[in-house]
Amino acid sequence: MKGRKIILSVLLILFTAPFAFCQTEVLKGVVNSLAYYKQKNELKYLSNAKIAIDSLIKANPGNADLEKNVYCAVVNSAILYIDSLNKLNQPADFFKKTVELVDLLNTNKRIYKYQPEMDFARQCLANVYIRKGFTYMDNADYVNGEQVFLKAHKYAPSFKQLNAYIAYTNNKLGNLENAARYYDNLIKADSTKVAYIEAASAAYKAIGDTSRAIEMIKKGRKLFPADKFLLLDEANIYSNKRDYRSLAPLLTPLLDININNPDIVFVVANCYDHLYQYDKAEQLYQHAIDLNGSAYDPIFDLGLLYLRKSTFKKGIDKEKNISSALPWVEKANEISPNNVSCLEVLQLIYAQLGNKDQTNQISNKLKQLTNQ
Repeated sequence: MKGRKIILSVLLILFTAPFAFCQTEVLKGVVNSLAYYKQKNELKYLSNAKIAIDSLIKANPGNADLEKNVYCAVVNSAILYIDSLNKLNQPADFFKKTVELVDLLNTNKRIYKYQPEMDFARQCLANVYIRKGFTYMDNADYVNGEQVFLKAHKYAPSFKQLNAYIAYTNNKLGNLENAARYYDNLIKADSTKVAYIEAASAAYKAIGDTSRAIEMIKKGRKLFPADKFLLLDEANIYSNKRDYRSLAPLLTPLLDININNPDIVFVVANCYDHLYQYDKAEQLYQHAIDLNGSAYDPIFDLGLLYLRKSTFKKGIDKEKNISSALPWVEKANEISPNNVSCLEVLQLIYAQLGNKDQTNQISNKLKQLTNQ
C-alpha cells in the first residue's frame, strides 16, 4: 500500500501581530512607522522604523534601556521576515545579530513586561528559519534543513506544523526513530492529519515496531473512521504478521471498498482460508483469479485449499477434491515452473492420484533444483 506524501509547499504565516504594542512618547515614531507599514504595506515605513530606533539607541549607546532594545528586536525581526529579498540592504550579519539580541533579551528578568513584543519578534524569526528550511529542502539538503527547523521550533514551540517539517527531514536522513517521535507529537495535537498518522505508522514499521504502528493507525481510524488508506494500512500489517484473528474484523469493510482489487481480494480470501472458512475463501480465490488470471498466489492457494479439504473427506469426495486441486496447481506451475513449493505439492497430488510417471518426473526436477 502506498501512503500519502507529506508535502512541504508553503510557509504558514505566524506573522499576525497588529503592531498595537504599548509605547512611550520616546518610541512613538518607531511604533507609528510600524503601523503605517501595516496599513500601506510599503517597505519605506519599515526603513523609517529602523532609522528611528537606531537613532534612539545611538544617542545613548552605553545606556540603551530594555524597552529600546526590545523595539530594536521588533523592528529588525520584522524586516528579516518581510524583506526576504533584502531590498533595504541590511548588512550580511543582520540576521545573526538580531538572533543574538532576541536571545539576550529573553534572559532579562524584566522581559515579561514586553511579552507581546517578544512573541512577535520570536514568530518573525521562526518564519525566517522556516523559509531557510524550505530552501534547504528544495536543494535536498536535509541536514541543514533539520537544523534550521529545530531553530524555528525554539522560537515557536507551539507551532505544531514544525514537528512535520522536522519529522520529514529526519525521515529523509534515515533517522527513523526521531521521525516517528516527531510524527507522534503531531498526532497528539487536535488538528492532526491522516498523512501524519500514515507517516508515523511507516516510520514505526521501518524500525520494526509494528505494535506502535498499529497503535498509531487505530488512533487514526478513530479520528478518521471513513479513511480507506488507514484501513488498508492496518490490514496490511496484520496480513504481513499473519495475524488472521486480528485481520478478521476488517475483512468486510476491506471488500466493500476493494471488491475489484485482485490483491485485496486475495488477502481477504487467504485470511478466510486460514480461519478455516473454506467456502468464503474458495469463492474469493475464484474472484481474484477472474480479476487477474496471471497471478500465481491465488491460483496456487486455491489448489492448496482443495488439497487441504481432501484431508477431511473420504472416498469419492476425497478424490473429487484432489482432482479439483490438480488443474490449479498445474496452472501455478506453468506460471512459476521452478517454484519448489509448487512442485512439491504437485508431486504429492500425482502420487495420491497414482500417476507414477508424473511423480517421478517431478521428483527428478526437484533433485536438479535442490542439487540433491
